[in-house]
Order: sequence, then structure tokens, then C-alpha cells
Amino acid sequence: MSDAVPVSSTADGVLSPRYRALTIGLVVLVAVRAFEVLAVSTAMPAVAADLDGLSLYALGFAAPLASGIVGMTLAGERCDARGPADTVWLGLAIFLTGVIGAGLAPSMGAFVAARTLQGLGGGAITVALYVVVAKAYPERLRPRVFAAASAGWVVPSMVGPTISGVMVQTLGWRWVFVLVPLLALPAAWMVRPTLRGLHSASTRPKPKAHIRVGWACLGAAGVLVLGLAGHHGHYVWLLPAVIAVIVAAHFLLPPGTLRWRRGLPSVVVVRGMLAASFLGSDVFVPLLLVRERDWTPTLAGVALTVGALGWSAGSWWQGRHSHDGSRLRLIRVGMALVGLGLVLVPLVLIHAVPGFIAVLAWAVGGTGMGLAYPSLSVALLALSPPAQHGEHSAALELAEALAIATLLAITGGWFAAWFATQPMLAFAGCFALPAVMVMLTMCLSGRVRPV
Repeated sequence: MSDAVPVSSTADGVLSPRYRALTIGLVVLVAVRAFEVLAVSTAMPAVAADLDGLSLYALGFAAPLASGIVGMTLAGERCDARGPADTVWLGLAIFLTGVIGAGLAPSMGAFVAARTLQGLGGGAITVALYVVVAKAYPERLRPRVFAAASAGWVVPSMVGPTISGVMVQTLGWRWVFVLVPLLALPAAWMVRPTLRGLHSASTRPKPKAHIRVGWACLGAAGVLVLGLAGHHGHYVWLLPAVIAVIVAAHFLLPPGTLRWRRGLPSVVVVRGMLAASFLGSDVFVPLLLVRERDWTPTLAGVALTVGALGWSAGSWWQGRHSHDGSRLRLIRVGMALVGLGLVLVPLVLIHAVPGFIAVLAWAVGGTGMGLAYPSLSVALLALSPPAQHGEHSAALELAEALAIATLLAITGGWFAAWFATQPMLAFAGCFALPAVMVMLTMCLSGRVRPV
């Protein structure tokens, strides 16, 4: 069986009649996932207060991050064995079950359990959509598809927290979750015709797939402990959790990833380090502006919105002004811009520096992510054999999740240790480590090209 839709003529684009429904459906699914992430963050204080579950507040975020690792691994195996269609539907069913369960949760324990289902299904959907892109679009259109997917985060980033806040104040926090299925189901229906024609490139099941799931569970446990230990100050658990994450990564990621081997393994590790550097710092930007510059939370959130707009602009640029020869250059320029943003943001700790510098800096960093992040996705699919699109797409997302969780545990611990006595040092450290990480990664980024 063919594993891809036949390559179209050069006149076709991602919004041509051939691909229009699929592209719109994919973007809406990404936007729904983005809205869910951002809206839940806004609604969580109200959830914890209503369900008397402040003690489980951190678990409401850590649980879906951990279960997502298992969902990604299962999806990678399933997509390579059966094609992405079944995985999209199964992941969507689990995700929506979790969303509805969270909206109906009678207690905080039930809410956390539902959030765990959300993470499991959401991780599966993310990997399956990568495989859909690999099989349904010719290689020349993939940069534009990833650019469109990045744009799917922009509107939710701009209006998601506001809509969620209004709904919480007027209708109640449960309605935030009710809205998600109303958006997801029509989008899934739009991609249905294309999914029916996508099949696996492999006719044989992979050996020892269950063993990979076991390692995924170990990595999920490590991520869960990292999140809880960093939040509650149980630093004695950080080292065992980091070891668990490293061991799981060794068995889950492509051989040679931890040694930064040339080609696909380097693409995976560069993507993980880049995502951790930017997204792991993203959580501290509004806090810095609120605590050190007395900005309102709404005004401080502008920095994140501008960063999302920069990401979309950079992604649009790479989708229309790139070819195979410039892909590595885009990755390097993007990482340089992310590093520059990370260096400039903490300058606002000096009160002579205007606060808007942080907003401009995060726009620069977001633009860099828009250039490099989708370029790494394109590079991975180009280097991956069709029979391993699922496995390698899962590896890309796994590396990102493991790296972000580890960095947040380290910076969260640093921040908790120093904020009470040396707040400037606390904030500076939370941006310094990611800046060093992204600069080191940029120096070794040439290894994404195979020999």
C-alpha cells in the first residue's frame, strides 16, 4: 500500500483544494490544544479554590506532562504499525474524555485523574499529526504546514487567557472545558477524508514495543517527581528523578542522541534543548514584570502575546524563504535570536532599563523560535525513513518534554532557594542557565547535518 498522498503539482499549496480541508483541520486541532493549555492555566486557581484542592495544584500541571510521555511513545509505535488515522481518533477520544471529565470533576483528585487522561490523549495526537504531515504532504510543502500549525498558537495566545478569565468569572470554570469539544470535533471531521487514505509504511509489528512503553513509564515517573519536588522544595528527590529521566531518554530516543551523534539524533537533542531554553523561561517572564516592575498581570501577559506573534512571524518566514541549503542557517539564526532574547530580558532587573525592553526581547526570542523550531521538524522528517516517522516524531516530542521538565525543576528549585533573600539573583539564574544552554546548542548545531 502507498504510505502517502501522491505528490501534487508545484501549483498546489497548503490551501489549494487538494489540501485545504486537511490544513484547516490540522490548524484548528493545534489551536484547540493551545487553547486548552492556556485556558486551563488561567482557570486553575478557581478550580483549586472550588474543589478545595490547593495541595494538588502542582499535580494538576505535572500529571498531564508525565502522561503525555507515555501517550507519545504509544502513538509513535502505533502510527508506524497501523498508520496515523486510528491513533488520531483514539488520542482524540482519550483527550476529550479527559476534558469532559475535568469539567465534571466533583473533587480535585478526580480533576487530576482527568487531566492525566488529557495528557495521554494530547501526547498521542501531537505525534500522530506529525505523521499525518509526513504522509499527506510532499516534502516541499512541509515547512508551510508547520508554519500554519505555529500560527494555530497565535490566536489562543492572544485571546485564550482573556476568554477563559471571562468564562470563569461569569459562567464558572467548568465551561472552559465544555468549549474544547465544541471546537475539536468539527476540526476532526475535516481531516477525516484524508486520514482514511493514510497507511503504515511497515507491515510488520516492531519487536519489543512493550519494553519502550515501560521506559516511557519510567520517564513519566521521573518527570512527575521532578515537577513535584521542584514545586514543594523536596530537593532530595531531584537527583534520582533526573537519573530516571536520563535512563529513559537513553532507551526512548534514537541511538546516539545523548552523545549528540550527527544527523537525526542531533536534530532530536537540538530541538529538545531549544524548546527547553525558551519555554522553560517563558513562565518567569510575566512573574518578573509583575514582581520587579509592578506591572499588572494583564500588562505583563503582553510579553507572552508578543512572543507568540514573533514565533508566528518567524515560522511564516521560514515556510516561504527556505530551501534545503538554508535550513541549517535558519536554525542557527533562530537559536541566536532566542539566546539574545534570554540575555536581554533580565536586564529589566536594572530599574534604569525600561520595562518594555523585556517585551521587545521576548518578541526577538519568539521570532527565533519561529525560524528554528519548525525547521527542525522539517529536518527530522527529511532524515527519517517512512517506516519510522511515528517513532522519530515521538522522539522529537519526548526530547522536548523531558528537557523542559528537567530545566523547570532546576530553575524552579533555584528560584525557590533564592527569591526570599536575593530576588534579583533568583530571576537572573532562571534566564542565565537557558541562555547558556541555547548558546552551547548553537555551537553544536552543525551536527544536524549527516556526514
